[in-house]
Amino acid sequence: MTDALPTILILTPVKNAAKHLPRHRELVERLTVPRERLSIGLLESDSSDGTFEALEASRPALEARCRSVTLVKRDYGFRMPPDVPRWAPAYQLLRRANLARARNQLLFRALRDEHWVLWIDVDVVDYPADLVERLLALRLDIVHPHCVIEPGGRTFDLNAWTDNGQKTMHDLRGTGAPVRLDAVGGTVLFVRADLHRDGLIFPPYRYGLASPAARQPHPLWDGGEIETEGFGLMARDMGLQCWGLPDFEVRHAPE
Repeated sequence: MTDALPTILILTPVKNAAKHLPRHRELVERLTVPRERLSIGLLESDSSDGTFEALEASRPALEARCRSVTLVKRDYGFRMPPDVPRWAPAYQLLRRANLARARNQLLFRALRDEHWVLWIDVDVVDYPADLVERLLALRLDIVHPHCVIEPGGRTFDLNAWTDNGQKTMHDLRGTGAPVRLDAVGGTVLFVRADLHRDGLIFPPYRYGLASPAARQPHPLWDGGEIETEGFGLMARDMGLQCWGLPDFEVRHAPE
């Protein structure tokens, strides 16, 4: 069975995340994917808390767990003003554009021969050790578990939605089966790697201005979607389907 398991690349962009890195590594080490099937890549940008130095210090432990480790330093010159929350509407377009650039840069630098890419945000604090096997068993190309802060609580990752943004995963609970999504979040996102190779990326610009799947009207800017939500619209334009798992929860750190 081990020989049949595809190779997996875990990708995580990080910024001012030093406090989250130990738990992130602990969860990666706990995965039941064998070392020879697992790679990892992390990109740090614009941190002021020693995140990159902490990543470099963790390299030996990561190399002991993964067959390949890629650590990237790439600054974009963007920091949120002090005491302004990261979801402040005035900064969303610029913040998400830089996050999209970071995701794409990490993808292009780290992806080699792996079969699947597993995007995991650094502040996701719990998911099952057999996460990969459970996602593979679904035989779907793009899959997004339900990210919450408390078990059974409301959806944390509101970037995953359908019906022009009118329904999130919280509204889709109870089916026990995957549901179709028009947009995804990046907290935990499983993507067949060849889709990335075929051009599926995270748009660092407003994508899908005229898409019937986009939010109408958009709550934060004048049309289109960006980053993970733009990824969902781009997948749709490529003839692909994104899927959500409302009844399969992963947990995010409290904000």
